Amino acid sequence: MTEAVPSYLSPTGQEVVFLLLGAVAVGSALLVVTTRQLVHAALWLVVCFGALAGCYLVLTAEFVAWVQVLIYVGAIVVLLLFGIMLTRAPIGRSADLDSGNRVVSAVVALATAAILVTVVIDGFRTAYTPLDPGAGAAKELGASIFATWVLPFEALSVLLLAALIGAIVLSRTDIPGGSPPTGPAPPTGPAPPTGPVTGRADPPARGDPAPPDRPSDQTSGGH
Repeated sequence: MTEAVPSYLSPTGQEVVFLLLGAVAVGSALLVVTTRQLVHAALWLVVCFGALAGCYLVLTAEFVAWVQVLIYVGAIVVLLLFGIMLTRAPIGRSADLDSGNRVVSAVVALATAAILVTVVIDGFRTAYTPLDPGAGAAKELGASIFATWVLPFEALSVLLLAALIGAIVLSRTDIPGGSPPTGPAPPTGPAPPTGPVTGRADPPARGDPAPPDRPSDQTSGGH
């Protein structure tokens, strides 16, 4: 007795919700790469990540869904927004955000999507897995990570810590090796003399009244 294969013409409620969330994710991803404002691109990225988290929830992967929200929406996007604000990047419409290769990029994206969809449909046309609740909970995934994949997990933690320390060091300017000051450099040569050093009076500055003649230079009428 063979099990009946579900038809595409009669989708279930979970499949309808999954398709709607997928459409939202694809649409927001297109807006991320086509908008001319950096802040709007970051906000559309939030929508895209939220739709992906909803897809994980439909697939009963609750732990992965909440990780998607906490890490990508709550950390990565916030980091992008803080980077935009701290670097004083322009937040309005910018004409230089477009590389001018829209046609080539669109052709490559459509060709890649067509190949992926064809491979997935051809390889998993009759593969159906029941969506049992609890299979993607934190208990099962935590036991797998800390029992089977504990060494890669710790190596990734050390790598992220090293990247965080490197970012802090590169962002500081008050340590040796930082960016030099941008102001004019002070003179390094000897200072010019400010007063008489050879017994001769300095010439009067322009606009100053001439000093009176010395008594030895004045001639009397009888000599």
